[in-house]
Amino acid sequence: MTTQLDTQALISLLKEALPASEGPIALHEPLFKGNEWEYVKKCLDTGWVSSVGAYVNQFEEMLSKYTGVNHAIAVVNGTAALHMCLHLVGVARNDEVIIPSLTFVATANAISYCGAIPLFCDSEERTLGIDAEKLNDFLLENAEIRGNACFNRNTGRRIAAIMPMHTFGHPVNIDALLLVSDKWNLPLVEDAAESLGSFYKGRHTGGFGKISGLSFNGNKIITTGGGGAILTNDPELARKAKHLTTTARVPHQWSFMHDEIGYNYRLPNINAALGCAQMESLPEYVAKKRALAQRYKTVLAGFKGVCFFREPADTQSNYWLNTILLDAPDITQRDDLLEKLNEAGLMTRPAWTLLHKLPIFSDCPRMDLSVAESLERRILNIPSSVRLG
Repeated sequence: MTTQLDTQALISLLKEALPASEGPIALHEPLFKGNEWEYVKKCLDTGWVSSVGAYVNQFEEMLSKYTGVNHAIAVVNGTAALHMCLHLVGVARNDEVIIPSLTFVATANAISYCGAIPLFCDSEERTLGIDAEKLNDFLLENAEIRGNACFNRNTGRRIAAIMPMHTFGHPVNIDALLLVSDKWNLPLVEDAAESLGSFYKGRHTGGFGKISGLSFNGNKIITTGGGGAILTNDPELARKAKHLTTTARVPHQWSFMHDEIGYNYRLPNINAALGCAQMESLPEYVAKKRALAQRYKTVLAGFKGVCFFREPADTQSNYWLNTILLDAPDITQRDDLLEKLNEAGLMTRPAWTLLHKLPIFSDCPRMDLSVAESLERRILNIPSSVRLG
């Protein structure tokens, strides 16, 4: 039975957790409070604004140092990063890649860029990410190893990789997924687009699989305007990532020789300048976002009808998007609450439409998705900007 929500009381509690505001409070805004103006002006003054420049290298070094992953390659956006990650682990036309249905469309789009096909799997409520146990059960029933490769017995296609996504910044159960990855000989590619500043058992997300992708879109915890990055501990994958994202040009003082089909994916220096300034503030930003999450957690304790989603055990989340969950799946109640919160000046949104429901992916293979379908009817993201912390 659905609990009747006291919407006005909920609105009052959420506003109690937030700074006073005369206007609407956005879902997630960027914050520029450090050296952004200085670094961007230096790019303009020197003319180094495109994909070559000192800030690109510096930004990559800062990402590597912060995450503890050996190599970072800056690219134009998170989708390009995921596309290149999949390409580098050998995903090819007509392969399948396991992803959650509860994710942003970029996860599936990157697979499509490779000519491959998403295989949608279910999520678990405690992390909002891939349910590794349920995935393993699905593979036991529907997949087989032939030689060194995993194949879907139902479609006959090779399953080429697993790409979990750290939903709203909360790390998935990585240990369990690594066991599935090893058992079924599937490279683990982390979609870490939302999780810069998040840690699993003391290690930063993005460093557990073979390779991973980050995003620095305007709504992420730090931004370069657009932008993304590839992270890997494999020096050969890093070398190839940098080569292919710079049009596969063979280094030479003047000659234009390209030895593979390459991609014009490198991040411009002017965007990297923003990124360097933002990285200087990242520890403070994470602390502010965690403080905001703690305030939400406190004011919503004991409130009937919804609960505040807390970081999973053994993790430290960046709380990229703070999330409340209806106690029971009810799309009508969810939409009514969305309307009233937005009318009250609190920008609130639902989770993404599950990808298997989109016409462009409706024919793709999938397992039982009952938990994801329940979560879709229960999730609401509430204001989460750094400045609110």
